[in-house]
Amino acid sequence: MRELTDQALYQALEYAKSQDENAGRAILQQFQTEQSALAQSIFGVFSALIASKDRNMANLFMDLCFDVICVFRHAFGELPDQKLMSMEWLENTAALLDAELQAFVPGNKMEAKFRDKFQNRFAERLIDSNSQAGLVKFMDEAISEYVRDSPADPEAVRTTRTMTYVVIQLFCAMYDQAERQSKAE
Repeated sequence: MRELTDQALYQALEYAKSQDENAGRAILQQFQTEQSALAQSIFGVFSALIASKDRNMANLFMDLCFDVICVFRHAFGELPDQKLMSMEWLENTAALLDAELQAFVPGNKMEAKFRDKFQNRFAERLIDSNSQAGLVKFMDEAISEYVRDSPADPEAVRTTRTMTYVVIQLFCAMYDQAERQSKAE
C-alpha cells in the first residue's frame, strides 16, 4: 500500500469533514454491512474499552474512526467487502489482535508494570511500522488538541491513541490483503 502524500492526506481529510449527516450515516451503514466484524470491533469492543475509562474520549475515538474510514475510501477506493477476504486472514488478524490487546482489557489480572510494558510496546510497534505515518500523526495531533481543551483520564488518552493506531493498521492490512487477493485471482 502506498503511503499517502501530504496533499492526498489533506484532500482525504477534507472529504471526511465535508460529509453531511446523511452522507456520514450512509458511509457508516455501508461499512457496517461490508465489514461487520471490523465495525463491531471498532465501534463495539474498542470504543467500549475507552468508554470504560472516559466516555468523551470514546466519542472522540468514534469520530476519528469515521475520518479513517473516509480517508481510506477517498484515497484507496471502496472498502473491501468482508466476504471477499479469506476467512483465514480474518481469523489470523483477530487472533493476533486478541493476544496483543489483552493488556488493554479492564479487569484482566495483570501486574501494572507488565500491563504498562505490553501497552507501551504495542503502541511503539504500531508507530514504528510507519504505515500511513501522516495519518497516524494527524490523529495523534487531534487527540492531543482535544486533551488540551478537555482534560481526560491519562489511561483513556493512551488507550484512545493505541486503538486509533490499531484501526489505521487494520485498514492498511485489509486493503493490502484485498490487493494481494485480487492479484492472485
